[in-house]
Amino acid sequence: MLSEDIALFDIIPVEGYPHAQLSATSRTYNYYIHTYKDPFLFYLSAYYPLEELDFEKMSAAVKLLVGNNDFCAFCKSPDKNPSNICKISSAQLFTNKTKDKIRFQITSNRFLKGMVRIIVNKLIDVGTGELTVEEFESFLTLKSTPKTIIPAYPQGLYLSKVTYPFLNIPAKVDFSNSIDNKWIKV
Repeated sequence: MLSEDIALFDIIPVEGYPHAQLSATSRTYNYYIHTYKDPFLFYLSAYYPLEELDFEKMSAAVKLLVGNNDFCAFCKSPDKNPSNICKISSAQLFTNKTKDKIRFQITSNRFLKGMVRIIVNKLIDVGTGELTVEEFESFLTLKSTPKTIIPAYPQGLYLSKVTYPFLNIPAKVDFSNSIDNKWIKV
């Protein structure tokens, strides 16, 4: 009865009336990029034909995300939220040995509409030199949405884990191993 992109592993009774979205205490997303054309990765990862990326600068930008920040500048419709503050508990950037596959992983108490894909696009801009780390950091201080917001492609974005105060089940599948199991933290 479920579509191919949804898997149900367990049904666990819980007390009270928890809400699937509002009761979650953390969520983890992974975003995958490949930099060479590969038809086998087409639906699994986002294709960006990038020759040279500065992973050191991208990693510096990723480190700025951790903590409580206003992500108004990384949201498609910030005016629809009572608050744009998100507490990022973890943000990491990985690549493979040949640096032609990239994985960005982020965990937060909540995410805003389009937030992860917008962050990824800005990280790509940092990696290509179109945006400095300081300019990336300035987006974390903006209290308004920039005129132009361009999110990264939808392919490659995966909700990897959701944690609840009453339930913390380890993931059944380590998705990162499905694409490439040789990730190196940047």
